[in-house]
Amino acid sequence: MTQVELGEDALLLSGTGEAPERIELVGARARVAAVIETSADSWRATLPLLASRLGGPELPLPSGSYRIEPAAVAVDLHLPVTLLPMLRVRMTGDEVVIAPPIDPVYDSGDGQSALERRYVSQAGDTLENAVFFESFYGRNASCNPLAIDRELAARAPDVTRYWSVVDRSVEVPEGAVAVVEGTPEWWRARAAARLLVVNDWLRRRYARRRGQRVLQTWHGTPLKRLALHRPGFDPRRAVAVWREARRWDALLAQNPYAARILRAAYAFRGGLWVDGYPRNDVLVTGSGTAVRERLGIAADERVVLYAPTWRDDRERIVDFLDPVSLAEELGAVVLVRGHSRTLLPGEDTSGPRVLDVTGFPDTSQLLLAADVLITDYSSVMFDFSATGKPMAFFVPDIEHYRGELRGFYFDLEREAPGPVVRTQHELVAALADATAADDYAEKYRRWQQRFNDRDDGRAAERVVARIIDRGWIDLD
Repeated sequence: MTQVELGEDALLLSGTGEAPERIELVGARARVAAVIETSADSWRATLPLLASRLGGPELPLPSGSYRIEPAAVAVDLHLPVTLLPMLRVRMTGDEVVIAPPIDPVYDSGDGQSALERRYVSQAGDTLENAVFFESFYGRNASCNPLAIDRELAARAPDVTRYWSVVDRSVEVPEGAVAVVEGTPEWWRARAAARLLVVNDWLRRRYARRRGQRVLQTWHGTPLKRLALHRPGFDPRRAVAVWREARRWDALLAQNPYAARILRAAYAFRGGLWVDGYPRNDVLVTGSGTAVRERLGIAADERVVLYAPTWRDDRERIVDFLDPVSLAEELGAVVLVRGHSRTLLPGEDTSGPRVLDVTGFPDTSQLLLAADVLITDYSSVMFDFSATGKPMAFFVPDIEHYRGELRGFYFDLEREAPGPVVRTQHELVAALADATAADDYAEKYRRWQQRFNDRDDGRAAERVVARIIDRGWIDLD
């Protein structure tokens, strides 16, 4: 290769001699192939910087480091940092680094401090009739905020809906405005919106405006201990929890059990909305047909979803299970769904009849597509049970997790509505047991009564009605 240029949405590579058979840009969560054109003694390759992932729309590549394959193609070539409307890119040798489209002026500690000072100084400005949504720190547009967005768009179409995203690879709902974290637009939108709807802590410095409201939807009914209940008292953590909870005007809970725990774990004194989870509405009203088609899975395939939670002592998804051998042994398609915290540091799993869907935007759609769920201590267990479909609990490290990492609010082994196993051999046997559903039917019924009695397909409707009744947005 002799030259590299940057087009509007592609890298343009040129070289002499025989053209490579293939050129790919390969990252942890995405890869794209070049279109190669040849002439008598030279070649030219166009490497797109946009891609459709997991059947979704064509969007900019996720931020991160990519390599050009084969590596021999790129030798000692450099591309200075260039800001495009949708991303930033630089190249050194065979490495291409893609970053969010933040102006370098602001992409520094001093730059962000300047934007923060501007944000705080605008405390008296008029609020915009808008909602600022953020899900899992902007890594995707999903969960309860997404379901509330969809209901709000139908009930109040004139209200502006901003979505906080880590970069432009994040797919946002139709009609919404994506704002990249750290940009002036992001700081302004969060400062100006009348209502913030989030499912985790508010990042960076948040200064409430007069009249501004925060709805904390949280992201799951807890099995594992949270916040002030986590093992080992840390005064700094306690202060942080106390300050964070004081930012919320209302806290959404899936059920009374979760409401009691969340109020205590966060020492929350505001309003508790025990309305069921909006993200679960689709589980009782929707169909998995569309998502199966999007993922290229036949209607008659058995689909097993493996969705473990994250661990406090590791960045990546746990490696206790071999999804390739599981798919072979079960004769099923295995979907691997890592926790949102393992999305950025991890990389996709691959293999025959295995599909890594950690980057898929909405877990609820995956639950619809699955015939069986395998999890461990993830709150996804309380969502999937709304479907009534079978699940198994694969917990090789349960003693360590329960005794040292987090601890539980109840005895999972005693109350689980499905088999609790420690080895993959036991897991395969449990999933092949035709009598398992009958064996756990009574436990499953009690579980649903305790955790899913408000998951009736109308939770988003109830939540948005509360928002409107309180005047947190203006319908005029």
